[in-house]
Amino acid sequence: MFAFLDSFGGLALAFLGAVLAVTMCCIGSAKGTGMVGEAAAGLTSEDPDKSTKCLILQVLPGTQGLYGMVAWFFVLLTLGIFGGTGKVDVSTVQGMRIFLACLPITFGGWLSALFQGRVAAASVNIVAKHPEASTKGIIFCGIVEFYAILSLLATILLLMNAM
Repeated sequence: MFAFLDSFGGLALAFLGAVLAVTMCCIGSAKGTGMVGEAAAGLTSEDPDKSTKCLILQVLPGTQGLYGMVAWFFVLLTLGIFGGTGKVDVSTVQGMRIFLACLPITFGGWLSALFQGRVAAASVNIVAKHPEASTKGIIFCGIVEFYAILSLLATILLLMNAM
């Protein structure tokens, strides 16, 4: 009976890590893209020709939601869910390892999406005043993106050793 509880607890921890990763990354992305959308809507109402450059800036904070989905996918791969070989015998220790492996992208993705949204919203001002220099705003956003990528990489590397 205790083996069943141990297995269920480990699986629950693993799923909790995956769910938190995707949820927090998507919440951060929604907030980040929303901030940029507000700034872009203001500029577009004044000058509709600049909407395409603003749209590119708005999409950038949304990538962290994708990174959360990638982490979720890797957790399911680690557990053997895909292919019908789902492991039912995930110990509590293994579940905790998977849960902890999800933390880098959970927090790194969430926070980088928020901060990238702020940078992208500020970059809408570049588009407003100097549309020819909009690439600089994209580069500023890319620097924040780098840390989301590092967070995803850390999660994947930790998951490779979780089981």
